[in-house]
Amino acid sequence: MIKLFRNIRKNSLNEGKTTKYFKYAIGEIILVVIGILIALSINNWSENQKINKQEKLYLNRLLEENRKDIVSFTEEIARLEKNNGTIKALSKALKDETSTDALLIQSANDYMIFGSLYPVFNPSTSTYQDLSSTGNLSLIEDTQLRDRIVRHYEAYETVQSNFKINIDWAIPIDAPLFINTNALQFDSKFTKFLFREQTAENLARELRKNEAIFLRNAALHYWINEDSIAYLENMKRETSMLTSIFENKLKSQ
Repeated sequence: MIKLFRNIRKNSLNEGKTTKYFKYAIGEIILVVIGILIALSINNWSENQKINKQEKLYLNRLLEENRKDIVSFTEEIARLEKNNGTIKALSKALKDETSTDALLIQSANDYMIFGSLYPVFNPSTSTYQDLSSTGNLSLIEDTQLRDRIVRHYEAYETVQSNFKINIDWAIPIDAPLFINTNALQFDSKFTKFLFREQTAENLARELRKNEAIFLRNAALHYWINEDSIAYLENMKRETSMLTSIFENKLKSQ
């Protein structure tokens, strides 16, 4: 087409038809401009397709990780509730003067294996860290969704901080149980074999003797577990809501 315009322009000049030449020259310019605009539109479309593809990839990654977090939070809540069950069982056995030696020892054993453990909060954050460190967070076109994602992971950091505060607070209070008593001899899973064999009567007597230390320690862990369960339940609800938003967003794309 451009070659045709050039031939017409050449013939027009040869024939002295200046006016006709200018018309065709303007037409050639318009054609070039249209070509450029079409090329830019195709390029923009291609770039938008690339951006949309990247956004979808990130949303799918965020969706998958948040689904895993929901499972993780659910399992941790169940674990902490089970741990608190062993704490209540130990408290009941120690406070009941009619508890058998076997019941006391079993309650202490369950507490050492389960109840004395700390809560765990370890969410999946790799995709969000990728988005933040690379500046690709801007690929999330929906600004409201983008802001919600940021708030969600800021909430994760808050929960992690609170878990750490609780654990740092508890460790010094935990110490007397392990310094002033042979509590680890009641951990039949890991450390019991390291101690001398004792009769059930002697073990139960030691538990009753150190009742106050065991109950204080158990109460500490019970409180931390309940506080952690509340945080986990809240994060589970928030994560479930965000997961639904991701699902709906991906379906609409």
